[in-house]
Amino acid sequence: MSARGWWIAMWLIGSLGPCRPRTPQREAASAPAAVPSNSPQIELPADSPMLSSLKIGGVTARELSTDEVVSPAQLEIDPGRLSHVLLPVTGRVREVDVRVGDRVAAGDVLLVLDSPEADAAIAHYEQSEADVLAARAGLVKATADRERVHGLFAHDAVARKEVDNVDAAHAEARAAVVRSEADRKQARRHLGLLGLIAGDRRDTISVRAPIAGKVLELHVAPGEFHSDTAQPLMTIADLSAVLVTADVPENLIRFVALGESMQTELAAYPGETFAARVVRIADTVEPKTRTIKVQAALPNPDGRLRPEMFGRVRHSRATTSMPAVPQSAVLHRDGGDVVLVERGPGRFEVRAVRIGARSGEWLGLAEGAKVGERVVVDGGLLLLPSE
Repeated sequence: MSARGWWIAMWLIGSLGPCRPRTPQREAASAPAAVPSNSPQIELPADSPMLSSLKIGGVTARELSTDEVVSPAQLEIDPGRLSHVLLPVTGRVREVDVRVGDRVAAGDVLLVLDSPEADAAIAHYEQSEADVLAARAGLVKATADRERVHGLFAHDAVARKEVDNVDAAHAEARAAVVRSEADRKQARRHLGLLGLIAGDRRDTISVRAPIAGKVLELHVAPGEFHSDTAQPLMTIADLSAVLVTADVPENLIRFVALGESMQTELAAYPGETFAARVVRIADTVEPKTRTIKVQAALPNPDGRLRPEMFGRVRHSRATTSMPAVPQSAVLHRDGGDVVLVERGPGRFEVRAVRIGARSGEWLGLAEGAKVGERVVVDGGLLLLPSE
């Protein structure tokens, strides 16, 4: 039974009295007027229960987007704001100072590691300091010897060979100073990478946060020994901005350009829109879906937006004013779109329309309706016979 037939049956049942059977003449007088399937008019009696189920609204003028792109989208972490924390050396974890979800600042201590590398690094630096002192002392002596021999040679007191020897010794002493200072610089840098300071006597290494952000993943616990320095122990992400990734159909990519704004709607926050800026358009087309990946930067200062949230993006370059109705007002019949225009109490005209633009929940009508006309915006399917 069609929706229209069901409503008529319910109305007839409610109208029957317990001891007064309805005659064919009475039923014909109170039922909705029969309309041929090809008729553009529908009439209902004033007491029809169908009327209470219909919602009538006006056709309004609205600024609707043209050349609009609407694509499903997903939030992702910006790779430039993501850091995987690695151990600088092998060792045993003494303590872990953060948990998943903690917010950290750049330089905060994440964990403390027991490692013989700490003592070795400090010893190497101290040795390099001693080597610099020794090399500089050697240069002072070589310089004095060189000056003395050159003085003697000036008075023909020594042979030319002695002069060549002291010159070579002086050059070697200068090179030794350069080498020792370079080794000390490297040793000091190694201390810095390990989070140590020259003169420290501690045998632990503090691993610090490379960036500010939130701890998203944690794969370490106190007491564990880690020998693989290429295995990330935790992941930190700066979520003050995220990326919106959308797959735009290739026939619409001409409407999107770098730097343009895209409106983002998320399932988690219905009714809200967030402005993002296009920062990347892929250079290739996905062969299976015939789409092109577009990414837009979306500010997230309050942390409401979370990676992996789903939604959609909207983007348009121009708007135009036209008659518009809610999407629920437009029905599909006989291969085309129609609306039910109210012509009077209980009287409706089935009128064909042509959709000119779509924007959100609104449809712009290029033909078929004028601003100010009243149409059925909800419940129209009850009036139309089944196809």
